[in-house]
Amino acid sequence: MNFVNPTRGRLDLDAMSKDIIDFMAEDTRSKYTLIVGTDSQLGRMVCFVTAIIIYRNGKGGRFYYRRFFNRRIPSLKQRIIMETTYSLDMANLLTEKLDVNGIDNLNMEIHMDVGNNGKTKDIIKEVVNLVNGCGYMAKIKPNSCGASKVADKYTKYAM
Repeated sequence: MNFVNPTRGRLDLDAMSKDIIDFMAEDTRSKYTLIVGTDSQLGRMVCFVTAIIIYRNGKGGRFYYRRFFNRRIPSLKQRIIMETTYSLDMANLLTEKLDVNGIDNLNMEIHMDVGNNGKTKDIIKEVVNLVNGCGYMAKIKPNSCGASKVADKYTKYAM
């Protein structure tokens, strides 16, 4: 599983986790939020991008993304649930990696590309409950920049 950081290039999961830990070690007085969001774009196949953002609250952050492809999924609802599941899987992997390194009280948010306007409004309750049931904070548009801005940007480059 490879990730891209615009500054550091390609990183595997261990290198990305270490980079997140090193970033947090630069300023131990600050509070941090780890944001995970996935977006998808239809094409011949579905392009999924999961964005991981470590945000130093009020002071900027660093991001990474992973792009992968899957078969065409005709249902928007199914695609949104897959996006949410991919984000939860990534959040769980990162939680394990960070916990091993003594970081176990990090604010973690799952950002979803759903909102009260448009075609996704009917699925909000389902995916928010899914995320909250897994113990994470769910964010939807317009407060879900991880999915609706960062990940979205890199799905467009792939098409």
